[in-house]
Amino acid sequence: MLWSKPLRLHLGVLVIASLLCTSMPIIWLAFSRGSDAAVSAGVQQMRGMSLRLIEGYRNTLQGGTEAVALAATLPQLASPPPQDIEAKQQFFLEVLRNVPNATSIYTGYPDGSYLQVINAARQDVRRTLAAPDGTAFAIRTIAERQSPDVISTLRFLDSEARPIGERDVDSASFDPRQRPWYQSVVQDGVPVSVGPYVAGTLKVPTLTIAAPMRDNIKVVVGINIHLQTVSRLLDARQISPRARAYIIDAGDDLVAHSDPDIMSRIIEIWSRASGTFDSTANGFDTSVETVARLRRDPAFANGGLARVELDGEAYLVQIAPVGVSGLFQGSAAAIVVPMEDLVAEANRLLLHNLLIASAFLIAGVAASVTLSRMVSRSLNRLAEEARRIGDLDFGEKPVAHSWITEINTLATALAASRHAISQFALYVPREVVRRIVNPGGQAVVKARRQDVTVLFTDIRDFTTISEQHSPEDVVDTLSAYFEILNTTAERNGGTVVQYLGDSIFVMWNAPVEDVDHAEHGCRCALAMKAAIDELNEENRENGRPELVTRFGLHTGPAVVGSFGAISRQQYTAMGDTINVASRLEGLNKQYDTSILVSAAIRDAVGERFELRPLGLVQLKGRAERVDLWELVGESGG
Repeated sequence: MLWSKPLRLHLGVLVIASLLCTSMPIIWLAFSRGSDAAVSAGVQQMRGMSLRLIEGYRNTLQGGTEAVALAATLPQLASPPPQDIEAKQQFFLEVLRNVPNATSIYTGYPDGSYLQVINAARQDVRRTLAAPDGTAFAIRTIAERQSPDVISTLRFLDSEARPIGERDVDSASFDPRQRPWYQSVVQDGVPVSVGPYVAGTLKVPTLTIAAPMRDNIKVVVGINIHLQTVSRLLDARQISPRARAYIIDAGDDLVAHSDPDIMSRIIEIWSRASGTFDSTANGFDTSVETVARLRRDPAFANGGLARVELDGEAYLVQIAPVGVSGLFQGSAAAIVVPMEDLVAEANRLLLHNLLIASAFLIAGVAASVTLSRMVSRSLNRLAEEARRIGDLDFGEKPVAHSWITEINTLATALAASRHAISQFALYVPREVVRRIVNPGGQAVVKARRQDVTVLFTDIRDFTTISEQHSPEDVVDTLSAYFEILNTTAERNGGTVVQYLGDSIFVMWNAPVEDVDHAEHGCRCALAMKAAIDELNEENRENGRPELVTRFGLHTGPAVVGSFGAISRQQYTAMGDTINVASRLEGLNKQYDTSILVSAAIRDAVGERFELRPLGLVQLKGRAERVDLWELVGESGG
């Protein structure tokens, strides 16, 4: 079958193809350049943010570093508490006010004394310390540890440094000399950075900057910065909602993260353990391993920008070292941004352009549809008319009108064809006509041998009826009679092949294949007899003659197809089966019966019908005798 599609589809495709060929290259060029510009802008933004992040991180640590450096020079801090306790407290309070990111500042002494001022502005800090409402600062003091009356208190101050509460605490629970910051400073004798580790008083993960006093390296001053504070410095949402930033230490372990959930899990790990960092925290962000691998590349020893694949998605990674004044050596900040987020604006622009192009496409399609509607609507009507003609539906319909002259000419020609075929169908069996007008119908009418069931009918004493009634009455009566027989035959799958005067010739299994043709033939004969009986009742009431019909039914092989001259042919069947059926119809007069069938019918229908045997009979012109049966009705079982 050759490929074909509606006209409106061809016009629509042509218009769409034209618009696509024009608009798509322009849209793609704009998108490509927009994506490149977006990535470049994103890279610049990442670099700028990296600088701001590092600056904020360094400022936080630098403030602590400078405060520790200053404290290491103050003579009043060299003596253990309770000596100069007020001066020490005032200095530490001033430091916390000027270094807001610090959680506490403290001094540890070789005799185990300890003084710590804690910034209690955070609710979680107050909760840990069980501080009273209104607490802004807490002061922990451990003095005279070697004496029986050791001083170990925790005092609470408000924002104006006024005392609002005090309680004793267990001095044995904390010894500064055992803390990592004290041991590192005493061992090295220089300022050090320590962490992350768990703070002794607040029990939270922290970073520490500690330094020895200038005149006594065993007196150590330190300042703590909570990891949560570091996390707040890493906010990368300015670049994109999915951007993230984090700090890793020299061992490539995750120290702080911009994601609050990940940061909470990091803090939770540190809150459960002490000592070295738990490396499983690196699994919280799949990019940490990639960043660690990049840092081992000499090309990124001093930081840089790289494009990587993570979980099947492209990312930009900015790495920068974050050491401060020689402390936190090997630590680095990483900013990780999905490429998709950077080109999101370009994608939105692409979508906008595509929507505009789609609007033009829709307008073009609408225009093409409108343009083709005048043609296609008329062509569709003509196609429907052609289908109706092929189905032999000859109901009257007006000729389709179009603004196009050629279509009007085609419609007129099709109407003439419909009229001609409708007239043809009056003289030739409808199924034969249907298959002839079908494109593949040429082989249908070719004569061939096949099994058929054949029915012949005849009206008893039709000559006498014709003599006793006017020709008009006879014609009207026969018209109603033949209409009933034709309708009944078609309803039971039969084809009326010929009208022979007052008789008809009906056939099954040709031209339409019918596996149960013998059964349908029997049922049709019974239905015809019943319909004629009803017609005769009407005829008696209307004064018309009664038509007593005799039927002959036989099944067997015959040659079926078109016969005749080249210029004039007729669809019919020939053979002994046809002759036997005709002779059986004539025998009804001899046996005073209505429907006679052969033994072949009896064998074909089995027990489905009630049949009365009449014995063997010799048919005229035929040497072999025929076993004769009367069809009485359908079997009750």
